[in-house]
Parts: sequence; structure tokens; C-alpha cells
Amino acid sequence: MELKQMRYFLALAEELNFGRAAARLHMAQPPLTRNIRALEEELGTPLFIRTAKGAELTAAGHALLDEVPHVLALSRRAEEQTQLAGKGYRGRLDVGIFSSGILNVIPRLLATFHTERPDVKIGLHNMSKAEQIAALRERRITIGFNRLVPNEHDIGVDWVQREAFLVALYEGHPLCKKKVVTMRDLDDERMILYPNAPVHGLAQEVTAAFRAEGVKLRVEQEVDDVVTCIALVANGFGLCITTESAMNLRLPGVVYRPLKSSRLQQIELSCLYRRNDTSPILLAFLKLIRSSRSKQVRAKPLS
Repeated sequence: MELKQMRYFLALAEELNFGRAAARLHMAQPPLTRNIRALEEELGTPLFIRTAKGAELTAAGHALLDEVPHVLALSRRAEEQTQLAGKGYRGRLDVGIFSSGILNVIPRLLATFHTERPDVKIGLHNMSKAEQIAALRERRITIGFNRLVPNEHDIGVDWVQREAFLVALYEGHPLCKKKVVTMRDLDDERMILYPNAPVHGLAQEVTAAFRAEGVKLRVEQEVDDVVTCIALVANGFGLCITTESAMNLRLPGVVYRPLKSSRLQQIELSCLYRRNDTSPILLAFLKLIRSSRSKQVRAKPLS
């Protein structure tokens, strides 16, 4: 039994007149009659009794009428859901995140995407940079967010946001009196570095900047994430170089100052994804990211 035959049957069952049913279906009456006859032959039982006024349902016709509307409704729903999935309005977006990246633009992007596409389920996975790259290749995540992402032949990378570097100080430190902290000001200060990871990241960038500018780096502690780092700063354990998004932690006892450095000026937050991934959901999310990025550029004041 074809869906077309079900639609023809339903029209005739509701109109009980071949002429009116044909007009409703925008077709001639003979093809409708042939299709109804073919359906009866396929089922092996009459569905209609032909009368002078049109047609009446048989017991078998009544039984089929009880089921056909549900089948057609399911068919329409399947068609609609398939079309929505094809346009990226249904499905799942698995996102790799990291500690400081979740403090600013990423939640806003995810919230906007969820508002626009509420039937897309969003899964968040806290992962290191290396873990995100591995998860992309294994198709465990759709997109990741990180900084200082290495070049990989199968991984696409695009920038999301550019942030300035800051110095996080504990209240009462002499450098709190300065409006801007220079690299020279940090000579031999107790510093906390993050993240403590084998791949190149912020800790390595800070170390290289101290070396390039001829400043002594005194590492007091190396930690895994920005939250631990800023918490240590708040308790007077040392100072750290961080990014603007860390200010959103708002931990008491921490003072932030802009950093003046020839090497550490801005850092990019990037998104990373499989180059060959043509998922409608991914493409829609990338479009949102690029739109958000364009707004940032337009909003940036001219220097």
C-alpha cells in the first residue's frame, strides 16, 4: 500500500463521491477510480460500495479509515523531521570546551544557538587541547574551542575572539598602584603558570615572552586551569599573566591590570572542527560564530 493510495482513499472516504474527491485531489476522476480499484485488489477486499449518489464505505473500508489518518500523520512528521535535520534544526552538537574559554563568548554562542535551534541537543565536554583533537578525529565531538591550536592537516581552525593579556595581582601588592604593568615589573616576581600541559599553550607563551624580553621568570607554581590559578592569586600565592575573560571569575582579593609587552599583546580563542565535516548543524554553528566575529570587528573602535 503506497502513501499516494492512502491519500486517495482518505479523500474518497471523507467525500464519499468520486467527483468531489478527484476535485479535492486536483486530478481527473478516472485515475482516482483506477487507484482505488488497484488498492482494493491489493488488499483483496472491497473498500467502497458504488451507489447512484457516489460511494459508501464497507466494513473493511471503515477499518482502513481508522488507521490511514495516523499513518499519513506519521509520514508527514517523518518528512518534516527529516527536513529539519537536513537543515540543521534537529540533531546533536557535541562541544569540546576548556576552563577559561567558558568564561566569556562560548556560553553566549551556545545560548544563541539553542534559542535559534531548540531541538538541537548540546553536549559539553571539558577537554584539553590534545583531547579535543583526538575527540574530533574519533567523532566524539563536533567542534572544540581552544587557544594556540597547532596546524593539523585534517582539522580546520577559525578564530572566535581576540583578547588582551592582563596581569592578575593580589590586593596589597605594590604593582596594584600602577595603571599598566610591564614585563620588566614582573622581573623575579612569584608567578603562577597555567595550563600545566605538554602541548604548547599559554604557559609556554608566557615563558617565551619572559625569555625574549630578558626578564627573569620565577615560577612559584604550575596549575592545570585558570580557576585554580586565580584562586591562588587571590590568596597571595603569587601573580599570573592571564586573559581578559578571567576577569569574569570576579574572585575577591584579585586586582587586574593591563599588561604591556612586545610579545604578549593579544591571544585568539579558536574553534576547531573536522575539515571534511559537512554536517548542517556544524555549518550553522560556524555561521553563527562568524557572524558574532563580524559584530566584534565592527564594534571595535578605530585607533
